[in-house]
Amino acid sequence: MRNVVNSGTYRTSLRDRPVKRLLVRAAAGNPQRGWLSFDHTTIPVALGRGGIKANKREGDGATPQGVFHPIRLWWRGDRHARPRTHLPIRLISPHDGWCEDPRDRHYNQPVRLDRGVEGDRLAREDHLYDFIIEIDQNTKPRIAGRGSAVFLHLARDNWGPTAGCVAMRKGAMLRLLERLGTETEIVIG
Repeated sequence: MRNVVNSGTYRTSLRDRPVKRLLVRAAAGNPQRGWLSFDHTTIPVALGRGGIKANKREGDGATPQGVFHPIRLWWRGDRHARPRTHLPIRLISPHDGWCEDPRDRHYNQPVRLDRGVEGDRLAREDHLYDFIIEIDQNTKPRIAGRGSAVFLHLARDNWGPTAGCVAMRKGAMLRLLERLGTETEIVIG
């Protein structure tokens, strides 16, 4: 039986609302793999090659431990239909990138790569960044060297570890997007 709320002129399911919290935990015996859980759903995920760490540093390959919030969805509109989500959405252009240089004033922020700026290209040839959930890891304040470009994105076919992100299959990503909002807490650790 679905939980239904009467919201005036129409009825909405509680499943149509953003979840309050989701949990990401490492799998027993394999710190590079894990589980993402919300409501009564559990999704297998790949984690950073350095496992989950409380003291995240740039280049350590670790997935940061903590409580985060999604900011927006970055999406490859040239490859996929617009997904259902409660998050703000931004199309990924060929010039979009992410600054990972702790010495740069744009560290851990989106940048345009067409102006001689260096960074992690978001419009990748593979499909890892077809859907990117940007989270507020190391944003307020941004601290040089405390980690950048930590996203939720698509997993490699072989479930290989990430450089610190949380990765999942496309079907799981689409289910998750339907339930995420900017107020959702993402608890890692």
